[in-house]
Amino acid sequence: MRIIIAGAGEVGFHLAKLLSYESQNITLIDSNKESLTYADNHLDIKVLKGDATSISILREAKVESSDLVIGVTSSETTNITLCLLAKQMGCKKTIARISNIEFIDNKELIRFSEMGIDELISPEELAATEIQLLLNQSAFFDTYEFEAGALIMVGVTLPTGAPFIGKSVKDAANIFPGLHFMPIAMQRVGTQFTLIPRGDTVFKDKDQVYFVTDKEGVDELYKLTGKTKEDIKNVMILGGSKVGFNTARDLCAKKFNVKLIEKNKEKAFDISDSLPNVLVINGDGRNVELLDEESLESMDAFIAVTGNSETNIMSCLMARSKNIKKTIALVENMDYFQLSQSIGIDTLINKKLLAANNIFRYIRRGEVVALTRLNNLNAEILEFEVKATSKVNGEIIRELEFPRAAIIGGVVRNGKGNIALGDFRIQEGDRVVVCCLPDSISKIERLFI
Repeated sequence: MRIIIAGAGEVGFHLAKLLSYESQNITLIDSNKESLTYADNHLDIKVLKGDATSISILREAKVESSDLVIGVTSSETTNITLCLLAKQMGCKKTIARISNIEFIDNKELIRFSEMGIDELISPEELAATEIQLLLNQSAFFDTYEFEAGALIMVGVTLPTGAPFIGKSVKDAANIFPGLHFMPIAMQRVGTQFTLIPRGDTVFKDKDQVYFVTDKEGVDELYKLTGKTKEDIKNVMILGGSKVGFNTARDLCAKKFNVKLIEKNKEKAFDISDSLPNVLVINGDGRNVELLDEESLESMDAFIAVTGNSETNIMSCLMARSKNIKKTIALVENMDYFQLSQSIGIDTLINKKLLAANNIFRYIRRGEVVALTRLNNLNAEILEFEVKATSKVNGEIIRELEFPRAAIIGGVVRNGKGNIALGDFRIQEGDRVVVCCLPDSISKIERLFI
């Protein structure tokens, strides 16, 4: 695919990096020479210096023959204008990064697609939504919903004494018949290798395991992994960034009790005026005495979303020392994901990764309707819609020529989630959730074209 990315900032560079790994034809546009030089030296892509809304620059980037244009500059106006121009000049699909959530909330009213913008994304809003999901499934370190929760992916670290420990996947299925979940990926403690579990794969102590489950299976997973579903009601948020503001707004709408700490006095007053149901405290969240004064120990969850990754990690560690049930830190450095479980933070989230997940389904072949990458694991989960022409249509799962480095976790049919075993027959219109390692993605895509 020929892809144009406008904006060599954090999100743009990260996207270009991921896409370059997949041998896509990438052109990165930015007006900042320093950012472009860094990208040019580190990535196998083409770079262009200039205004992304310049028609001559777009022509130089060959926008007329491009499959996708992604506007992720810091300017919402630039991103929207770019997409409108690109579509008029012949680009097939466009995606614009925006900060005004009203655009997303009213996209049916405004009909952005008719204007030339196929998708609007807000990394900050995606992060806020992710935080809310994590609080809803508080015992899990990662979670993702398919088809409004018909199927749910959760990540959990198996504690010592869990009934699964020492048993193979097949043995566990025989001992606990009728379960509503399927293991789809795992990583052994102390290793960096991602396993796609098979029937003979044995669960071990401290394994990080990802399951696909339906709504009934969530409660079963709590019981069988030895986890308890914590009642999260009181939440403290450190940082009045867009992520912090959006999270506070969403949680208040769900009747959580929210305290938000913001260092900047003017911003603290603005947030207080905009969110009257949030208790906003003007102060430095790194100050232990301040946190103690604000009853940190009485909180059920602590969410650190300042602009500094290290501040977020350290404050979460301090919250953890107060026996807070759930800690979530926003980080920019992807390398920190390797450390999250070992240093004691429940979950790390990254805006770049969330935005990339949202965009990646446009890169994939086949009818990909959703995609997510697993935190800390080298695997992807894709949701495909089965077409009449798909090779999997009408086939029984066990008879498919499915690569060993991939597994079907579940199927959504007519809005209902199914944990699909070997005798399940796939039909046109099904939404199939597949977990696979990178080297098997192209094979999987061909099955769903």
